[in-house]
Amino acid sequence: MSNPCIICVAITGSLPTKENNPAVPITIAEQIESTHESFEAGASIVHCHVRDDEGRPTSDPQRFARLKEGIEKFCPGMIVQLSTGGRSGAGTARGGMLPLRPDMASLSVGSNNFPNRVYENPPGLVDWLAGEMLKFDVKPEIEAFDLSHIIQAATMQKDGRLKGPLYVQFVMGVKNAMPADERVFDFYIETLKRYAPDAIWCAAGIGSAQIVVNEWCAAKGGHTRTGMEDNVRLGKSELTPSNAALVKRAVGMCGKYNRPVATWKQARAILALRTPAFA
Repeated sequence: MSNPCIICVAITGSLPTKENNPAVPITIAEQIESTHESFEAGASIVHCHVRDDEGRPTSDPQRFARLKEGIEKFCPGMIVQLSTGGRSGAGTARGGMLPLRPDMASLSVGSNNFPNRVYENPPGLVDWLAGEMLKFDVKPEIEAFDLSHIIQAATMQKDGRLKGPLYVQFVMGVKNAMPADERVFDFYIETLKRYAPDAIWCAAGIGSAQIVVNEWCAAKGGHTRTGMEDNVRLGKSELTPSNAALVKRAVGMCGKYNRPVATWKQARAILALRTPAFA
């Protein structure tokens, strides 16, 4: 039986700049073009951040609306996932785009250390974001930076704050958080299955860990994320020319393990997402 692999492309993020790699898409137009190339290459989910006119991260709902509209026009059927991450805003401003009713949105259910700051996700804000996602029929992608985040997400599903089945992404390779270690990876999969047996999982690797985590996901039956938010290189001394090039690398990894790449229709079916009228 085939087990299609969903590929998510995180096109921009909050940190990468043109100085890091000239191919990083910053403007709305650049992001739409990069997303279209990635969609054509095999990505069925796009994870989105937006920047202001100075290239700084923002949670501006109007910018998210323009990006979402462009992606839906040029990539019909692709799953649009908007970020509620803490680098782009503070407090409830982080969820100001949820009334746009994207297919999905990221949700971090606990705090943890980042390389040089604390990524704060206080319980009250987590509950508010989860409530807004329920209200607007937005499926959360749980961003798990720590073991406790997996257990907290399962608890929130059981008490009704999150609608199941959960979609949990293990974020690996962030300094001071979860390491990109295969034994740890296996333990996280086992723990998720124990606490939320119906959950679906994916994983993202940061920096040089990206290709390693892509391979683990393909080999172990999960889904995976790539893109320039997490990694701007194809190799140690080679900048990636595009997000699409990273997607193609992930597609090749799926082929190595005889995993078909999920189409947008298959991805929506796996995640129990509505089919948009425009697709």
